Amino acid sequence: MEALKTKNTITTERISTDRLARFSPIRALTPETLSRQLDEFQAGNFRRVGPTWEAIERRDDVIRGVASKRKKAVARLNWEVLTVDDSPEAEEQREALEFFYNQMTATSAIDQNQQGGFSLLIEQMMDAVGKRYALHEIVWEPGSNRRLTATFRFAPLWFFENRMGRLRFLPSSNSTEGIDLQEGSWLVTVGEGLMEACSVAYMYKNLPLRDWLIYSERNGMPGVKGVTDALPGTPEWNQAKAAVEDFGSEFNALMNRGTEIEAIDLRGSGELPYPKLVERMDKALIALWRGADLSTLSGSSGGVGASVQKSETALLEHHDALMISETLNKNVDRFVLRHLFGVEHGKAFVKVKTTSPQDIMQDLKIYKELWEMGAPVPLNHLFDRFGIPIPTKGENILQKGEDEE
Repeated sequence: MEALKTKNTITTERISTDRLARFSPIRALTPETLSRQLDEFQAGNFRRVGPTWEAIERRDDVIRGVASKRKKAVARLNWEVLTVDDSPEAEEQREALEFFYNQMTATSAIDQNQQGGFSLLIEQMMDAVGKRYALHEIVWEPGSNRRLTATFRFAPLWFFENRMGRLRFLPSSNSTEGIDLQEGSWLVTVGEGLMEACSVAYMYKNLPLRDWLIYSERNGMPGVKGVTDALPGTPEWNQAKAAVEDFGSEFNALMNRGTEIEAIDLRGSGELPYPKLVERMDKALIALWRGADLSTLSGSSGGVGASVQKSETALLEHHDALMISETLNKNVDRFVLRHLFGVEHGKAFVKVKTTSPQDIMQDLKIYKELWEMGAPVPLNHLFDRFGIPIPTKGENILQKGEDEE
């Protein structure tokens, strides 16, 4: 049995060096530089695109909101440890996993002020939805009486590379070749990678926003043309010139008779293109993270838009919960049970429970119809689907057709 890793791989020196080398990745971002970064990402190099995606997600008002909602929607869900049967072995494994997840700690390798439990771990794992990968270093904390827990240290994407088709840890900021991730020492979550498309939408939102701001600065105040009969160099000329120059802030001028001031309107005729471009990109960002764009679809008659939005959001929540559960089952549950009980295929597993009444009622209808037709329905699957614990031997249970006392 492999030894547990009980010391940090991400050292204080690695974190300190990274902080000293940090720069503003989006200050001079252009379509050309973003395109190169996305090409590098496809080649397995995350050094430049990782900080860019993090800065965009943190600073763009729309992405900041929808990404946070997507992550927290799953992080707030309840969880449970289920078993494949009601054997004593399964119950013992269930208790061990419950202890593990109740006692575990989630933190950030580069911001250790961030401390939490299972909900924070899920929220950090959900970073894979945006950045394709979310990685945690696992530092195990063995106990007695078959008790085990761990600290999960969330690591930045640019601490790793994927040049060989598998993620590897970069021990220093200057490293180009990474170190293989040892099984049981890292939690790797793989998601959709929405930030690749979002960063493109951000760029084509930022460009018209920038032009819109320049337009507003130049044309928010009208130009001024002064007309005077005074000769250049005379006090009257200088007085009119000063009045024209001061008009941009406050117009307080005393001029001789014969001086005129006329506003010049530089605004173009028709509708400006900038607002529609910005709105188009904002809707694309919302649709990527949350499903259908609520502001657009809600305009449909009969409230169809809100219904579609709710349905798609529930679908994404269910998918995300399944992704988190399967990742933990493969990378954490199996390792914990193997270490504590010496089994390769355990009889207990953690599951993040979804809350979709519409799906639950539909599945209940299907199970009922199968039962009425006499089709065999596996009880384990039935209890698992509806989040109901399997009754233990000797426990009082409700039977069909029982009279109320």
